[in-house]
Amino acid sequence: MSLGVATVFAGTPDVNAKALESFKDQFPTAIETEWSSASDYYKVNFVYNDNHVSAYYSLEGEFLATLRHISSVNLPMLLQTSLKNNYSNYWSSDLYELAKYDGISYYVTIENADQKIILKSTGSGWTVHKKTGKV
Repeated sequence: MSLGVATVFAGTPDVNAKALESFKDQFPTAIETEWSSASDYYKVNFVYNDNHVSAYYSLEGEFLATLRHISSVNLPMLLQTSLKNNYSNYWSSDLYELAKYDGISYYVTIENADQKIILKSTGSGWTVHKKTGKV
């Protein structure tokens, strides 16, 4: 999700009040909050329980999702095993968890000398979300 210009939490008069209230209710001990907006959502970056997290809200203030970068040891065991067994010739360059009310998905970017692949979790395995060649 790409974004526009960021604003600091304390100075967010243009952020929907419902989004601000929802955020305060969901993450009452969040620190280092920084809000930004795009054409169809708000994003807030913050620190919560020593984790750097991003939360997304609709322009109407409804919660959409949270995103946090994680290490491979934080993946469910079946996904760790599937990644190791099926993509052993690649290295991981980015891994994050996307949590919504309807469930959690994991995305990992893996690379080798020739290509970059973004995989998405599907229960106990992975599917190719996007594949690009390297120049």
